[in-house]
Amino acid sequence: MSQLALYRKYRSQTFGDLVGQPHVVKTLQSAIQQGKFAHAYLFTGPRGTGKTSTARLLAKALNCEKGPSTEPCNECEPCLSITAGNCLDVLEMDAASESGVDDVREAIVQASEYKPAFCRFRVFIIDEVHDLSGKAFDALLKTIEEPPEHVVFILATTEYNKVPPTVRSRCQRFEFHRGSVQQVASRLQYVAEQEKIECDPAALAAIARMADGGYRDALTLLEQAILTCDGKVTLELVYEQLGLIADESADALLKAMAENDVPAIVQGLDEIYRTGRDPRSIIESLLLRLADLTRAAYGIEVGDSSHGDRLTATASQIGKDRLLLFRSELSTAHRAVRDVSLPRIWVESELVRTSQLTAPSVPKSEPRKADPPARAVAEVKSEPPKATGDQDFDHLAQAWHKVVGKLSEVSKVASARLNGSKVSAASGKQVTVTFNRQSDAEWVSESTKVQKAIYEVWNKSGGDGLQLLFEAEKKNGTRPQPVETATVESPAQGESLEKMGREVFGQD
Repeated sequence: MSQLALYRKYRSQTFGDLVGQPHVVKTLQSAIQQGKFAHAYLFTGPRGTGKTSTARLLAKALNCEKGPSTEPCNECEPCLSITAGNCLDVLEMDAASESGVDDVREAIVQASEYKPAFCRFRVFIIDEVHDLSGKAFDALLKTIEEPPEHVVFILATTEYNKVPPTVRSRCQRFEFHRGSVQQVASRLQYVAEQEKIECDPAALAAIARMADGGYRDALTLLEQAILTCDGKVTLELVYEQLGLIADESADALLKAMAENDVPAIVQGLDEIYRTGRDPRSIIESLLLRLADLTRAAYGIEVGDSSHGDRLTATASQIGKDRLLLFRSELSTAHRAVRDVSLPRIWVESELVRTSQLTAPSVPKSEPRKADPPARAVAEVKSEPPKATGDQDFDHLAQAWHKVVGKLSEVSKVASARLNGSKVSAASGKQVTVTFNRQSDAEWVSESTKVQKAIYEVWNKSGGDGLQLLFEAEKKNGTRPQPVETATVESPAQGESLEKMGREVFGQD
């Protein structure tokens, strides 16, 4: 005989045992106590949040020999038979497998005409009701609208929008909520104690996070961990089971990205790949870790406080701005990784690219002198440009930083390409701007649309009447490589910067 799954073994048998849905319990108990219960209910919400369990509890409360009662006794024949799933007067139907009109007519419409065999009410529980066909809903509609006095309908669905409005309007709707990490972890701890299994709080918190608020999913993951553990469920075991990477490895990878340490990023990924982790799980692990680090950075309590000091220290090393940037970039990568033909190489390039977005504008070997960071430019008061033959170099440098700052707000592509560029020389009406990479200089010079956006901001920032020359930065004693620029007729007049950014750089 197969072992009873934990989510079935620990299914709530009383309203008091139902976790995370107090608003549903309070309303149902109040209706039963006043004798004003409805003839049709619609339970909606994510999977594994207790919809079917609540439907059975309501069926027991209505048919209990000591009731209708706000709490089933679980001792009388109706309560015991409903718990065992063999009550003749409580019929459960799975609409996912019985969605046709004939199924509904035979199992519900015709059966509802007969009085209960020994219970007070005949209860029809239809799970995943949204899977019923259009004709099946039509056949069910009249019976739900005016059912016999001895019939109660309880419909459950995870996709409320697929239920026809004509059916919704005839039911009392109850929305079930996802459980919080603390609520799910608390339930897991209770089950572990009942099963006499020792579990690390951090391991239960990790399972609760992965369950995404679903109690059934959490109990299934816990059961898998119990089957593979050697006496104790640890965080390392849970990570191994879920295919995630350890917190230490995730922290090391995120620090390397924050420091723009490409060799460390590549080496860290190679070490993780050797443990058998796939690219998608790596991104998921980093996103989960970033969520905890963000909470620690902003002083929000994390579910498991045993590693709070380490989280705070790591978050301060990375910085709030980088944490938010990493979360945004990796969330985009997580959506795209499933469609990539070479996910391993692609993830590596994505992490390196993301690290470049936070790279310092001046190499470590050069002193930080006249180049103020882009975010400080807003504090510098703009001065009118001097005569063409006597331009103030600092003023031009500030004007270019305004260009970088404004366009970086509009486009991530522009932020990555322009980051690190600076004014290196000024002669007459010509101003030279150098880039760290030849490809970035060519990207600007070969596109008239990009130059039009640059000149729009440049002219308003104090560079009006001056021509820009784009070239790659001098490296290893070689001369800078000037790039021929396309002709820009005139800056766009009357167009907002945001609209121009969308047209030039695309939606990013």
